[in-house]
Amino acid sequence: MTESSVGKADAARMQTPAKLKKGTMRIVPLGGLGEVGRNMTVFELNGKLLIIDCGVLFPEEHQPGVDLILPDFSYIKDRLDDVVGVVLTHGHEDHIGAVPYLLRLREDIPLYGSKLTLAFVEAKLAEHRIKANSNIVVEGEVAQIGNFECEFVAVNHSIPDALAVFLRTEAGTVLHTGDFKMDQLPLDGRITDLRHFARLGEEGVDLFLPDSTNAEVPGFTVAEREIGPVLEAKFSRARRRIIVASFSSHVHRVQQVLDAAAVHGRKVAFIGRSMVRNMGIAERLGYLEVPQGVLVDLKQIDSLPDHKVVLMSTGSQGEPMAALSRMANGEHKVQINPGDTVILASSLIPGNENSVFRVINGLMRLGAEVIHKGMAKVHVSGHASAGELLYCYNILRPKNVLPVHGETRHLIANGRLAAQSGVPEENVLLAEDGSVIDLKDGVAKLVGQVECGYVYVDGSKVGTITDDDLKDRVTLGEEGFISVITVINRQNGTIISGPDIHARGVAEEDSVFNEIKPKIAAAIVEAVSNNPNHSTHQLQQITRRVIGSWVSRKLRRRPMIVPVVLEA
Repeated sequence: MTESSVGKADAARMQTPAKLKKGTMRIVPLGGLGEVGRNMTVFELNGKLLIIDCGVLFPEEHQPGVDLILPDFSYIKDRLDDVVGVVLTHGHEDHIGAVPYLLRLREDIPLYGSKLTLAFVEAKLAEHRIKANSNIVVEGEVAQIGNFECEFVAVNHSIPDALAVFLRTEAGTVLHTGDFKMDQLPLDGRITDLRHFARLGEEGVDLFLPDSTNAEVPGFTVAEREIGPVLEAKFSRARRRIIVASFSSHVHRVQQVLDAAAVHGRKVAFIGRSMVRNMGIAERLGYLEVPQGVLVDLKQIDSLPDHKVVLMSTGSQGEPMAALSRMANGEHKVQINPGDTVILASSLIPGNENSVFRVINGLMRLGAEVIHKGMAKVHVSGHASAGELLYCYNILRPKNVLPVHGETRHLIANGRLAAQSGVPEENVLLAEDGSVIDLKDGVAKLVGQVECGYVYVDGSKVGTITDDDLKDRVTLGEEGFISVITVINRQNGTIISGPDIHARGVAEEDSVFNEIKPKIAAAIVEAVSNNPNHSTHQLQQITRRVIGSWVSRKLRRRPMIVPVVLEA
């Protein structure tokens, strides 16, 4: 992609989109563009809306106290009755995690997905006391969902039962891959159906929405089954307990851990509520084959010798409340002992690096040997690399391409691959969350932008936490807190009490503020004498300015300052 094409896209994004014309399809990504997670795209045609995926994004360190980040539903909030369905491509949290929050707004929205995907969703909805309107679909099936004819295509990913979606409409055709790769030797024998892709390419793909996560990686993604021998080798050398951390929905990875444990005569216990729930569902539906006698309850672990134990845990991304993080901090009922082996069988989601390294350091401090992707092949990606994406472009020959699912660098890299394969550069659309793309008669155009922000989940509260609140939390954590309390007599313009200054999270003793107290008092007295009608709020702002500039100059800090002025 050239700088000029990116510049044109930026100019289009500044516009407010015109009213949608009949027979034109509008595509609005509400998440997943410019980030790894929060995937959600809205398709509109003749007054009806179809949603593909509805996932969450996990918070980074600059978002303290946040549990989850949701797509911004405000674009569709007043049009929920127009939503004809939500199609879910697979069961990872970044594609299904926000479904309960969407269904809080309208509970009966129909859900479409594979058997495993919907089973994972239904378990989540049960925790929110929501009954799902589920519709199971399989590869090769064609379903009419409102104005949209949806054909489902088998794709391979790091979770079973993933599907791509092909939309046929009067406005044109769209192929959305979801997350996928082209593992030619998958554990479950279910490959990405390139013959199906080829048939769709022959029919004609007006707009292609491909997974961009690995677009910067040359060649082809390594097969999942190559992890098995590595795990077995690590298991054979381990002398004490083995703890393996992975995503709670990574059925294929858990399968290989179970198989390696069986070979070496070890028992496996699941740790983490989501791990226990998801693997129970996968086993019940036949997606996870548990070797006879290998799986045990966590309560039985203490009665087994260490060299017979494997713990399959959540927390591979360093999440503070996940099992592995609590083990590293010594706050979990499972204690890490010297000689234990911990295997991080997952990739690093961008933004989680510091959290993961902090967990690794904590585990090693307790005497564990930690093995991760940088040291051994204990993880392979679930996303198509550049070579696989080029295969798709050459098979499909799409007229227009809208790269999705990835950070900005991934989207740009995917756009370059499309152009290299022969897609006209002007037909490669680089968009972001909230971009508006219109499709009609084989022509796709970036026509504007809608408001699309982050929606934070903080405990039981959704959307009440703002970016300003997060800035305050970061300030409190990094710079500290100072309160200044002053009591005045407005009638004679004197100070009765204070200023009393108290600091928290500031290294200096409170006595250091004795130097600034007279200046605060003088500033307040002067303000009152010049204008007896000064409000307490104005006097508080004067206090804030005086102490703020002094703290910045003297202590080289910018703490949160809370001034209070009371009248006697």
